[in-house]
Amino acid sequence: MIRENFLQKKLALGQAVIGTWIMIPSPVALDIIASTGLDFVIIDREHGPITFETAQEMAIACESRGVSPVMRVGDIDRSFIQNALDIGVHGIQVPNIDSKDQAAEVVKYSKYPPLGDRGFSPFTRAGGYSIHNSKNLMSDANANSLVILNIEGNDSIRNFDEILEIDNVDIYFVGLFDLSKALGIPGDVNSPKVHNLLEEIIIKAQKKNKFVGTIATNKEMMHKFKNMGVKYILYLVDCEILRSGYESVVCSFRSEEKNV
Repeated sequence: MIRENFLQKKLALGQAVIGTWIMIPSPVALDIIASTGLDFVIIDREHGPITFETAQEMAIACESRGVSPVMRVGDIDRSFIQNALDIGVHGIQVPNIDSKDQAAEVVKYSKYPPLGDRGFSPFTRAGGYSIHNSKNLMSDANANSLVILNIEGNDSIRNFDEILEIDNVDIYFVGLFDLSKALGIPGDVNSPKVHNLLEEIIIKAQKKNKFVGTIATNKEMMHKFKNMGVKYILYLVDCEILRSGYESVVCSFRSEEKNV
């Protein structure tokens, strides 16, 4: 990517950043969400029904608001990582990284030579659609594109020290829901067991000058994680915030009917 990466600049200044998951395949809905002042969003192609064509329109909407679009791809897949970066997202996030070799593979597919083996074309949104950007595209994209790895299972935790050895990874995202599942307490993301593991990962990552991210499901968790040193914080999911907002209105309306 040859353009400015808003998220990367804020993290480099030591700022904690706030974002949300995007499951709804709508550039208009995302434009509304981005107008709130979020730092970034994650366009979800692991669980969401978003096509690459729609995702590119969503990335354009984000950038118009000064918000960084990140894409979560479904797996370590060269073509998916290639497509995500070519449409101009500011970073890719890959789930279920369990080993050093997997981390290295993600970097290989995400970076141009000499750092990796990403396929090259300047005729993309990331390349400014122009052959004239060919000379600078590889170095600019290597410098400006974030690589984010999900740490969310028993193997991830066991091998985290080795995963940390791989260069050119920017953020380690601790998936609390998958982590709770791995610990045998599925959904209990407030368990001390979960938070203690998160704290261990933060300490190890900070020693390597790397950032840690996770998801907060309420405002109390959001502030707690920020105080723990989490810099990349996701707050819930667009569809849940939309659903719960309307549900609260309906519940309030129905409660008045019951009191009549």
